[in-house]
Amino acid sequence: MTRRTSSYAAAISVVLAASVFYTLGAARAETTVNVGGAPMYPSKNIIQNAVNSKDHTTLVAAVKAAGLVDTLMTPGPFTVFAPVNKAFGKLPKGTVETLLKPENKATLTAVLTYHVVPGKHSAVELMSEVKAGGGKATLKTVQGGTLTVTQVGRKLDITDAKGDKATVTIPDVNQSNGVIHVIDTVLLPQ
Repeated sequence: MTRRTSSYAAAISVVLAASVFYTLGAARAETTVNVGGAPMYPSKNIIQNAVNSKDHTTLVAAVKAAGLVDTLMTPGPFTVFAPVNKAFGKLPKGTVETLLKPENKATLTAVLTYHVVPGKHSAVELMSEVKAGGGKATLKTVQGGTLTVTQVGRKLDITDAKGDKATVTIPDVNQSNGVIHVIDTVLLPQ
């Protein structure tokens, strides 16, 4: 092999190695979780991901009606306990329709911001807080109320001010501006 061919081969090897490293790094950084049949990308914000989930169409409609889209697109970070459509279906008949009316925007906003906690709290961090708290942790919501977190086996339960419990069904859906934990029940402030 000539010196020139050897230089080209070395250069190609460096380019290929850099390409493989970059590709593997990008793939690692974009590890997705499927929610509602759609991948949730860590490089996208809460709204950009939530609109793709078939399980969160009611939540997305409520966020739009409350005028919270811009807020949930800011850098945050936020921890969102995101109820699925079936969770909204558990509410008394007509509740969702009533909340979505323009005259009930303040109440809707209070309910939605009760599901949001400032900061990014992973499931592991929440479990650590529960352990440090002797079996429960209290989180202050953006709405101003509190949520109580407990651990049942390997799952987290979130209890609202009324004593109703939601179970985290899909934890740690990372976003560019926080994390979503999918829950099975709508949480209500007092």
